[in-house]
Amino acid sequence: MTDRPDAPQPRLRPGGIVLAFALALLLGAMWQWSNVLLMGFGAILIAIALRAGASLLNRRTGLGFKPGVLLSALAAALVIAGVVVWAGPSISEQFQQLLGSLPAAWDQVSDWLSGSSVGQFLEQRMENAQSGGGSPAPEGTLPSLFGYVTGTLTTVFGSVANLVLLVTVAIFLALDAPLYRGGALRLVALSYRPRAAQIADELGRALARWMGGQAADMLLVAVATGLGLWLLDVPLALVLGLIAGLTNIIPVVGPFLSGIPAVLFALTQGVDLAIYVALLFVVIQQVEGNLLMPLIQRYAADLPPALTVLAILAFGGLFGFGGIILATPLLLVTIILVKRIYVEDVLGDRMGD
Repeated sequence: MTDRPDAPQPRLRPGGIVLAFALALLLGAMWQWSNVLLMGFGAILIAIALRAGASLLNRRTGLGFKPGVLLSALAAALVIAGVVVWAGPSISEQFQQLLGSLPAAWDQVSDWLSGSSVGQFLEQRMENAQSGGGSPAPEGTLPSLFGYVTGTLTTVFGSVANLVLLVTVAIFLALDAPLYRGGALRLVALSYRPRAAQIADELGRALARWMGGQAADMLLVAVATGLGLWLLDVPLALVLGLIAGLTNIIPVVGPFLSGIPAVLFALTQGVDLAIYVALLFVVIQQVEGNLLMPLIQRYAADLPPALTVLAILAFGGLFGFGGIILATPLLLVTIILVKRIYVEDVLGDRMGD
């Protein structure tokens, strides 16, 4: 059976071509401006936190949202300034001591590995790998991991202009959140606008709960780590506890980033102390992972661990260190959008809250 010659043939519609071209152009622009979009997402997170503070002030004192946002931003700035003035010199001095002690600690680890059969095996494997290509690392230097962490910290502390811009954008978003929300919803077709508003509100609530839970988790880990190191009489307990709290924003990977320098520094004070410090980090992370985090996830969001690790790898590969830090909230947004738009609206499978 053949088609009739006079049968109408499908034609490409100009509207479809324009739509496909516009979609490709949009994806290319998003890829080109990925860092800007990531900074915008970070500004949205800060704006949500400022709006949450303004909402609390509104419920307690009746203060308007715009003055509440400004007051919340001022309070946060005063707290940060107070911490810098009170503990900044001590933290800076301890941080410099920590960086200065890491090479000596690594030398001790290298000497210990050189005298053990396991270390000799690993050294031989590394030499074989290096002989296949690439130049060997200079003697007496830390591995690339520490160079990467140090370079990252230097970049973070040196990016003052980006931080000021991020906070400025966040304040503007928080002051006129309904205006920006309404403008974004106007880009959606009228028939889908109520559903888009519902999803946007759900995203805002989920991100606010995640930030509240994550802040509590980081604070508790920092206090527990600093207190435990102080009880073990480990020098630099303040800065090591601060590093543990800050790096805990990165699931799975964060505890290793904070535990490695702490154990290496403790090694300069003795092998027994290094073992105790390692056990302290293991105990804290076990309590945090099996007791504290489930309670926080019950309030905030229960994210699958496997997807969290994949999100760290994916967003880290796309956006670098900033993508690693924001991998969890980006995963949270992705899960909600997939649930509401694809699973419920496209497939028709209602999942509930």
